[in-house]
Amino acid sequence: MFPSRFWLIAGALLLATTANAATVEVSGVKLEDSIDVRGTKLVLNGAGVRYKAVFKVYTAGLYLSKKAATPEEVTAAPGPKRMTITMLREIDSGELGKLFSRGMEDNMDKQAFSKLIPGVLRMSQIFSDHKKLLVGENFQIDWVPGTGTIVTVKGKVQGEPFKEPEFFNALMGIWLGKNPADWKLKDALLGAKS
Repeated sequence: MFPSRFWLIAGALLLATTANAATVEVSGVKLEDSIDVRGTKLVLNGAGVRYKAVFKVYTAGLYLSKKAATPEEVTAAPGPKRMTITMLREIDSGELGKLFSRGMEDNMDKQAFSKLIPGVLRMSQIFSDHKKLLVGENFQIDWVPGTGTIVTVKGKVQGEPFKEPEFFNALMGIWLGKNPADWKLKDALLGAKS
């Protein structure tokens, strides 16, 4: 009698644990449906794949304190925010840094972009220092109010935070701006169902 009761309880505990740790799988990459950033629970707003021609480049996931369906709602969302990127193919990190710079520039007016050039150069250097990002490696970009934008590559925080809120919003423009890197990915990050 004891063993069957034990297995019943163990099964119920396993089921409860699994229910609390729900994940979404996008192109083989598992993303938690909610995470904690600096004591704030964030929900997965949307996730998708960045394509270059027909090739899958990376999986991206956007976490916010509450769901947002437009870029303006993402910008206005209170509290911390996170963009997570997991590579689906090997890429030269220096080239990725240049693409990010171009993506920011393509989604801002020249005067606003010129104010962010020191941060843009520093961001490019962060990626150049890593040489390559391999399949399965990831990085994340966090916005933490009162602290700034924190870039973490392969699990390690990269230098001091970027203090200006405009810098994080400019980075989000790469994916959510008027000229996004990938329109389907923009829709996916904003929670659109395909």
